Amino acid sequence: MSILAEYFNNLPRYKPKWKYGSRVFGHWMKIPFVGMVVADREKDHILVHLDLPIFLTGVRHDVIIVKHKDIKLLKEF
Repeated sequence: MSILAEYFNNLPRYKPKWKYGSRVFGHWMKIPFVGMVVADREKDHILVHLDLPIFLTGVRHDVIIVKHKDIKLLKEF
């Protein structure tokens, strides 16, 4: 089994920078938000589940797509 584990670890694919469940904050379309990382599967965007929904032009957003540079880790108290 270690041979298969080594094989899959060495595949040329994207290695996520954020873990599932990491608490983050940032700005999305100039609106501040706080949420939890849901998926970091691509090198250009991250899915974040918001603590509070954002209403923009009459549409409710619970999950948003942000770039890596737009979010920071929320420090615990």
